[in-house]
Amino acid sequence: MIGILIPVHNEQALLAECLDAALKAARHPDLLGETVQILVMLDSCSDGSAAIVQAYPVQCLEVQARNVGHARGVGARHLLDLGARWIACTDADSRVAPDWLVAQLALEADAVCGTVTVDAWSEGFDPAAQIRYHQGYEARDGHRHIHGANLGVSADAYIRAGGFEPLACHEDVQLVRDLERCGASIAWSHRPQVITSARLEARATGGFGDYLKSLLAGAEKNAVAPR
Repeated sequence: MIGILIPVHNEQALLAECLDAALKAARHPDLLGETVQILVMLDSCSDGSAAIVQAYPVQCLEVQARNVGHARGVGARHLLDLGARWIACTDADSRVAPDWLVAQLALEADAVCGTVTVDAWSEGFDPAAQIRYHQGYEARDGHRHIHGANLGVSADAYIRAGGFEPLACHEDVQLVRDLERCGASIAWSHRPQVITSARLEARATGGFGDYLKSLLAGAEKNAVAPR
């Protein structure tokens, strides 16, 4: 069995698209009918996220932690208890490609760190900041980016590494560092594709949204002052 793990905190605007994409990936013919269990971890949600999840053939657990590392850790343990051999992680503001799971598994590694493609930039996102993003991002095999929105790990490697730590941010980075320390083979691949939101209202302090904000701040700082 393969598990797809999606932490959610107040994601009613984007969650349906995320789940539609995950279900499509779970039904890919190249998985040869292997069971895929999608698990949504509702963490301290006060919007309509729970109602959206109820309309989909997925499992759902609720926690009140306001901590993405805790939510991912609880979800991963649940999937392991169900017998998952592989845990594929994404985010509720992201859309995985139809062959996302197939691409991860085809790499035959203990873990897969994939890249992300930013969805349509908002009108207020400075073109100079967009250039700074593309200059610094390596959308290729052999990259060294780590995204919770596009991460996969085998059950054995996850257990050896000690699992997700209950960190409010960068729990994905910590897991990969622990995987490296325990000698896991990691594929740094551009093959598994995920589209992620360019929103600036970050759900986790220090996460991808804050990184985009920092690019905007840098663009403003480097702008020519009016005379």
